[in-house]
Amino acid sequence: MYKRSKYRGFSEALSRSDALKIIRRIADFQFSDGAGEILFPNEVKIVFSTTGKPRQMLLNDRRVATLRPKDGFLTLGILGAESLRRNFSYPRFRVCMMNDVSEFIAEGRNLFAKHVVEVDERIRAGDEVIVVNKEDEILGTGKAILSGNEMLLFERGIAVKIRHGNEASED
Repeated sequence: MYKRSKYRGFSEALSRSDALKIIRRIADFQFSDGAGEILFPNEVKIVFSTTGKPRQMLLNDRRVATLRPKDGFLTLGILGAESLRRNFSYPRFRVCMMNDVSEFIAEGRNLFAKHVVEVDERIRAGDEVIVVNKEDEILGTGKAILSGNEMLLFERGIAVKIRHGNEASED
């Protein structure tokens, strides 16, 4: 028999601890079990919107992730991507690309399928991904436009729409 959770989304003003629990559960669902604790330690600062809903999670004044109001999922900042990269083995959540176009991705330009050399095959279109070079250095984060398998099969088109390049500021 299932028990109804006392957490019913963000319909009411939440305490910081309740918001942190919900955000961690979202991260566990979106990425993998344990990702919530990795991304959002107890020291994380939660910035609330004017409606009282959690919007951004910061650690040492750097953005870890943002909660999208449209669908309730998280978008990763560079700091969040670094945490996932450190704690999950290669190639989990990653799209590896050719080194010769690294500077363009770090500037925040989109990654095309023809530049993808290796990818986590569990990635689905719409997933939040980490873009790395062959040395597993983070170049940016973004939204997968193609699935992992399609990124390797296709020769044309955008594979990942980059949200944040590693050189771009995240204010």
